Amino acid sequence: MNTKPHILVIEDEAAIRTGLVDVLVFHGYDVTSADDGPTGLEHALAGSFDLILLDIMLPGMNGFDVCNAIREADKEQPIIMLTAKVSDEDIVRGLRLGADDYVAKPFSVEQLVLRIAAVIRRSRCAAVEEIVLRSEGQADMVMDTSNLTGARGDERINFTRREMEILEYLYAHTERPVSRDELLCEVWGYAKGLDIETRTVDIHVAKLRRKLEPDPKNPRHLTTVRGAGYRLVSG
Repeated sequence: MNTKPHILVIEDEAAIRTGLVDVLVFHGYDVTSADDGPTGLEHALAGSFDLILLDIMLPGMNGFDVCNAIREADKEQPIIMLTAKVSDEDIVRGLRLGADDYVAKPFSVEQLVLRIAAVIRRSRCAAVEEIVLRSEGQADMVMDTSNLTGARGDERINFTRREMEILEYLYAHTERPVSRDELLCEVWGYAKGLDIETRTVDIHVAKLRRKLEPDPKNPRHLTTVRGAGYRLVSG
């Protein structure tokens, strides 16, 4: 029985696509590839993949639209976006559509392989509990970690898998602030000391505040502890 993780690479530049396939096969993955958006989306919806590597600039259908279409069909499909663009606007757009992570070109092969392994490892970890956030004078926020949903009264909220993983980790450590580096190591699965910028953590936290907080600019649940990191206040 074949137990190798299966990765779909959607990349239009032949040299990069071939290089990615060779590297991933060398590291023990099965790989399917596509060179344009429509073909990549067709593979993504028809197959079963442990992870999708998705370029943004694709012919026929850009990576943002492909990501959105995949998410509509499967909100738990792990996706890493490959981008030559590094502006916060592009990063936010990709993460808002549900990408688990992004890697900017040109990228280190070692770093990419670590990120792929981290996303796949985290995607295979089952959620373990319900998360409840209580506020005086307001209905409780109750989150179903397995279904990636939340409710506050009649309001229903959907979360990405990565957002819920962040909340689960913070909820398990409510007694103290959790640093960005700790989140990168424990939630994303990156090796300690790896030189990775932390905007992805801040962007995910900003997205979560818009879902959790009545006033995201003055958060009551997902707070910042200056110089220490983030803390989830559950009651």
